[in-house]
Amino acid sequence: MEPQNNVMNTKGDNKIFGILSYLGPLVLISLLTKKDDPAVKFHVKQGLVLFCIEIILSILMAGMMLPLWELYSLIRLALLVLSIIGIINVVQGREKSLPVVGGLARYFTF
Repeated sequence: MEPQNNVMNTKGDNKIFGILSYLGPLVLISLLTKKDDPAVKFHVKQGLVLFCIEIILSILMAGMMLPLWELYSLIRLALLVLSIIGIINVVQGREKSLPVVGGLARYFTF
């Protein structure tokens, strides 16, 4: 089980790769280069959940009608806010689970 509020080890470029984890497709850079680093892996898992939700949402909305765009916009705003909170946690050196996303991130087993 991942730590909830632990302070992450800030050696070298961990913060940079942690921040990249919350920037959409850039999570793949962190995943491919630092997936064995526990401090970065925590944020990569959460970033992957956010990115997967964004992809699924975009696919679903590709054929939807205009009234659902408001809901789509609200969900996108929530994803942006969660990404910003994640980046703040990285900068502060914390491994703090994001609401909803943290629970889903535990299902990644790499």
